[in-house]
Amino acid sequence: MTINSLPGPIGIFDSGYGGLTVFKEIAVKLPQYDYIYFGDNARSPYGIRSFETIYKYTLECVRHLFGMGCHLVILACNTASAKALRTIQQHDLIACGPAYRVLGVIRPTTEMVGKLTRSGHVGIMATPGTVQSESYVVEIHRFFPEVQVFQEACPMWVPLIENREQDSPGADYFVEKYVEELLRQSDRIDAIILGCTHYPLMLEKIRKAVPAHIRLISQGTIVAERLADYLLRHPEIESLCSKTGHSVFFTTETPEVFDAKARIFYGKEVRSTHFEL
Repeated sequence: MTINSLPGPIGIFDSGYGGLTVFKEIAVKLPQYDYIYFGDNARSPYGIRSFETIYKYTLECVRHLFGMGCHLVILACNTASAKALRTIQQHDLIACGPAYRVLGVIRPTTEMVGKLTRSGHVGIMATPGTVQSESYVVEIHRFFPEVQVFQEACPMWVPLIENREQDSPGADYFVEKYVEELLRQSDRIDAIILGCTHYPLMLEKIRKAVPAHIRLISQGTIVAERLADYLLRHPEIESLCSKTGHSVFFTTETPEVFDAKARIFYGKEVRSTHFEL
């Protein structure tokens, strides 16, 4: 791979639409930078696919973002962060060169857990793929080995959101069902990580189903804050991030389809360009 030393945009990758909730917070926190959002929406969802396929697809998209001039790529996707990030960091970045970095959304969230729980009992609500990977459990225990982690897979939440049914009575049922099943595992849980970037769209509904003393942790704000800190601590990477405040969106889906759904997650109009893999 040819190493590009010119400053370029920060790449934001997601297999679907949820990463836009993270990108929205990053753009608010760090508006001075340029960004490329890349959604592999035509091959979504990643969560139902094998480890090998998720890794292959994620690496392919990361390489495309590098080719577009990005030196830093954020995997704004829990599935990709859980099943592809570590392999890419440990094996593939070596061939790309020292000027390239790939970061995920799981580690920034888990680094904050110790400050967010008093009881030491933390809940994770995520997709079945993320729960099965046990990435949150591993990362939390790396930083806070004394914390007990309880997980609950929520297979219906993403389909409800992507079909715009998050405000329906059916959504109420599945929110209450999964919350009850999580809290049944421990009555000492005082913090719940929403381990999927779709879930902020149901945040208020989830909050109503959760006892008032339990803190809900949404990833977008935390990832944005940790990214700002990362850039301060790594000036060699920060200097390779261009700063004109410009954002562009690419999707492997039909742009009209992507733009209509993206507005729900990003909070404002999006104009995307089709990218053929």
